[in-house]
Order: sequence, then structure tokens, then C-alpha cells
Amino acid sequence: MTNPDDTIVAISTPPGEGGVGIVRLSGPEAIAIAEGIFRSSRGKLLATRGQQVFHGHIVTSAGALVDEVLCVVMRGPHSYTRDDVVEINGHGGAGPLNAILEETLGAGARLATPGEFTLRAFLNGRIDLIQAEAVIDQIQARTRANLQAANAAASGTLSRQLQTMGETVLALLARVEAAIDFPEDDLPDLIETPLLAEARAARDTMFAMLKKSDAGCLLREGATLVIAGCPNVGKSSLFNLLLRDARAIVSAQPGTTRDRIEEYITLAGVPVKLVDTAGMRQTDDEVEQIGVRMARETLQTAQLALLVIDGAAPPNPEDEAIFREFQSLEIPIVVIRNKSDLVAASAPPAWALDATDTLALSALTGAGLEELENRLGSLLLGGVNVAADEALINRLYQKDSLRRASVCLERFLVDMTLSPEFLAVELQEALQALGEITGETTPDDVLEKIFGAFCIGK
Repeated sequence: MTNPDDTIVAISTPPGEGGVGIVRLSGPEAIAIAEGIFRSSRGKLLATRGQQVFHGHIVTSAGALVDEVLCVVMRGPHSYTRDDVVEINGHGGAGPLNAILEETLGAGARLATPGEFTLRAFLNGRIDLIQAEAVIDQIQARTRANLQAANAAASGTLSRQLQTMGETVLALLARVEAAIDFPEDDLPDLIETPLLAEARAARDTMFAMLKKSDAGCLLREGATLVIAGCPNVGKSSLFNLLLRDARAIVSAQPGTTRDRIEEYITLAGVPVKLVDTAGMRQTDDEVEQIGVRMARETLQTAQLALLVIDGAAPPNPEDEAIFREFQSLEIPIVVIRNKSDLVAASAPPAWALDATDTLALSALTGAGLEELENRLGSLLLGGVNVAADEALINRLYQKDSLRRASVCLERFLVDMTLSPEFLAVELQEALQALGEITGETTPDDVLEKIFGAFCIGK
């Protein structure tokens, strides 16, 4: 872990050109360092008692002008890190920002490591680990649902739920330890009925949160949806329909799509990487062979596959062969009977009954699109209903920790006639697991790995 007594600095805005860029200082000497390189139009930075904005110029030690800026002074603990913070707002190009950064480093600041500002907010008790990780989720959010879930976590909603569970487990542990110290008292007599009801409610809440954890991970990480099938069945037309844009070339000539085409869409709030692939068939064309191989490789990383068949043509044995190949992937497979505008609705082929679902659709007219999107959203989220502002377990380590906590609490509730020493161990492990999620019991090396994934300047 880094030295909390250092004053750190970093450029907090993305690389590139823009109207404004920010250089952020945090630490005990943040205001003094800024004061040393700043010539204010009015007042002194060090004289401010709270939050204030100053106009002026950054200058070199020789007095040469670097940039015209606004300095935002935030005295701790009323700042992001709870230390003194100064944000220097200069012109948003690489030249001005790097020049300002160099002056702060020359005045005694240290370059911040990735995520060090948020790490300090965590170490100073302003936020817990869930809220800290929600910061990176807010930055990386690609959909409104992403952002709402991240905002809910950042607000402390999930933290408060876990804290309530932890307090219940701690109260149970106190009763169990009393039974150890006073063996003449029966354990069941030491646990009040309301506390036992709270414990069961905590266990049920854990189970409910675990049930939604896969949806939480998917909302954060996104999913890959691959469109595949034989040539000339309408894969690229369906790709364009889902995008609402003519992104892929559509032609009556078989083998038009030879490369992998990717775009992002949103389904049920989930960011989905939609992939159009080459038609899967035997071919002597070397380039097309590469495209078919890429299609198969892409399917290995998919969470969902759409197998498109020509619903207006006689049954094609190749469709079933491709479907049987897909089955080994153990992912949901939706069979799309395309070109429903050309023929009346007909029963799907017998082999398609083994698919997750089968739908009739016209990629030309769009008939059936809404039904398809609703079905895909339901499949992605596993049929789980997620509220727009619901804070979710959304990382595998969080899921594992909560699962262990729920197992320990369940074992305690199932048989309280066991030795109090054994029951105490179960409750202690439950507390340890819950603390891993909020950061109270997370090892330092794990914390460094988590915060190391942040960008520099956050």
C-alpha cells in the first residue's frame, strides 16, 4: 500500500484534446504545492477555509506562464479523498496538462498510482469497497441500466444491506459466545425469537441476492450474442435489423460476409456485443474458410447464439448439423425461422425442438423483432426481474463470498443443538465472508489488485 502522507497528483481527464482538462492534487501539502505554482487573480489558496474556486495562472519557478486556469480548493474532510484536494482546471490538451503536471511534481508532489485517489477515500473511511468498485462501474457504464446499478451501489444501498446482515450475525455470535462462557445455559434459550427471525430473513436475503448475482455480473460485463447459420439465410439482414442500421452488406450472392462484424446494442439493459459471422459451409475459397473458422471461434466466447434458417425454403440438413455442433457449447440457442413474410407460419423442424427457443421472423419487414428482443433479454437475465435502481452483487468474488456467508448461516440455523464452539466458527466465517465484500476483512494484496484496475487520476 502507498504512503498516505504523500501528496499525490495525476491528470484526471482522458487523453486527447478538449476545452478543459483537470490535474488533481490530494494530500497534506496539496494546497501548499498548488499555491507555490499558482498566481491568483485574487486571494490566496492557503487562506480558504472551505471549498472555493480561484482564477489565475500556473507559472514556472522562473515566473514563465504555463496556462490560465481555475483552481478548485476542497479542504478535507469535505473532499473526495477526505484529504485536502486541489483540482487545477486548465486547457484540455496534452501540452498544457503535462506542463502543469510537471510543475506540481517539481514542487514536491508524487505521481499517483492507478486508483490511488479512490483508495485513499476507502482507507479514510469515506466509502467502502463496494462503493469504491462502483466508481469504476460508473466510469465504464455503457448503458443506462449499467449506470443506474452503479449509482445504486455507489450510494451505499448494497453496503447497508450487508451491514444489516453483518449486525445480525454479530448479535448471534455474541449469544453463542455467551453459551460458551456459561455452559449451564442452553443456547436456544439465549437467542430471542425476534433475533432468530432476523437471522432467517438475512439468510433469505442472501439467497435472493445470489439468485440475481448472475444478472448483476452480466449487466456490468455485458454479453456476446453471435448470429450464425448457413449462407444466404438472412444473418446480415437480422444483424442490421437489430442494430436499426445498415451496417453489414446484404447480397443475394452466398458468402458475402467473410469477416466478423461486431457492434454493440442494448437488450433488457444489458450491453450486448452483436456479432455477424460468415455463412457456415464447406468451401474451397481460402478467405471464406477463414471466415467460417472465425465464426466457430467466436461462438466459443458467446453467451447466446442465434441460429438463422431459411423458413421459406425446404428443410436443409446443414441447419441441423450446425445446430448439433452448437449444442456442445452449452449456451442458449434460439432458432430464427427467417423470411416469414414469404410463407405462412409453419411448424419448426423437429430438431429445433431441442433448441432453447424457436421464433418466426422477417428480417425484411421487422415482423417478430419485438418478440425476439424480449425473449433475448429474458434469456440473458435468466428470467430474473431487476429493478432499475437495484444494487446488485456483480463480481465473482462478491458472489463467492456471499455464497459462503449464506452456507455458514444456513448451517447455524439448521441445527443449533450442535456444540456452541462449532456454531461460533460458522458465524465467524460468515462475518469474515461478508467483510470481504465491503472491504473490512479484505487482504491488502487483494485490495491492491482491485484498485490497480482503476485508471490513473481516479
